[in-house]
Amino acid sequence: MLSKLRSRLLVASLATSLSWTAANCAVAQPPATADSSTPTQATTTQEQAADKTVDIGVSLEKLQSLADAAHQKFKDDTDGKNADYIPELAKIPSELFGVCIMTVNGDVITVGDVDYSFAIESVSKPFTLSMLLRDDGYEAVLEKIGVEPTGLPFNSVAAVELHKSAVNPLVNAGAMASVSMVDADSPKARFEKILSYFEEFADDDLTVIDSIYESEAATNWHNKGIAWLLDSYGKLYADPDEVCDVYTKQCSIGVTARQLATMGATLANGGQNPKSGKRLLPTDQVPKLLAIMLSCGFYDGSGQWACEAGLPSKTGVGGGIVSVVPGRFAIVGFSPPLDEHGNSVRAQNAIKYIAEELELSLFNGRN
Repeated sequence: MLSKLRSRLLVASLATSLSWTAANCAVAQPPATADSSTPTQATTTQEQAADKTVDIGVSLEKLQSLADAAHQKFKDDTDGKNADYIPELAKIPSELFGVCIMTVNGDVITVGDVDYSFAIESVSKPFTLSMLLRDDGYEAVLEKIGVEPTGLPFNSVAAVELHKSAVNPLVNAGAMASVSMVDADSPKARFEKILSYFEEFADDDLTVIDSIYESEAATNWHNKGIAWLLDSYGKLYADPDEVCDVYTKQCSIGVTARQLATMGATLANGGQNPKSGKRLLPTDQVPKLLAIMLSCGFYDGSGQWACEAGLPSKTGVGGGIVSVVPGRFAIVGFSPPLDEHGNSVRAQNAIKYIAEELELSLFNGRN
């Protein structure tokens, strides 16, 4: 009971702050056609020819300059290493590095390897959560999964044992519980529903990277154990093995930094895709999703990230990070080498640099 009350207060407080921030920006109108650029050149493109309706508080030239500077500053950073517990991820070139920003008006800033398709991995989790918030509502997520930070690694069994629940939707246990809550009559239908929703966020076709899926499926015994443990506590809502397989496919979906930036910009734009104009999440649910991303999105590094960057974010062991500046834009970084928490070293440094230069933290009183 105390844990639930604490969760409600945490999310309500953060959601209120996020609602206030987004309310001070108008909702963008849908864009028209996309432009493209080479993956290793810094470019500024407009994803639509429509008149811009939102003042994002910074010029596109300034955003491009900061993205270029962040890329230049951190491209030679050799800290971290690729995830190797999934063998195929260890093979991804570690020098890859890209930064992409999409505004709520559909403008795109790019530098580096923004068109390389990498495994979305845990960056998928908030988008499955978005589907649940849309279809089932926040109270169902709170009751069946929870929203409490664990302070433990993303694949912790101890967290499940301690709380007798999935704890929050952005760790592996909670993400599998989220998958199990997606309403479908078969595992195939469940995955197709998830994939289709992700494609609406990206406004583009997405596919599973087969080599990643096969590598993960052959080594995901730990996740299978977590799924069965959740099931033993009545906190998984479909067959454990089937849920784990769908979750593994979800994590193996390939995205580019450009596509992920569109997904993030949809959240920045109050749940409406700035390219297609489609509403994918009710406006009143967006602050709750962003609050969970802020408190849980960096795993056991979430507190430090909130202090230093102050942005709702989600990381993945594929090397991607998406950060949301409500009402303004999304920032995506991609680079495979990870720190001890499983977060991309170059990507987080680049995003934090941009956030600091523009004073983007939600806690500095300037948003």
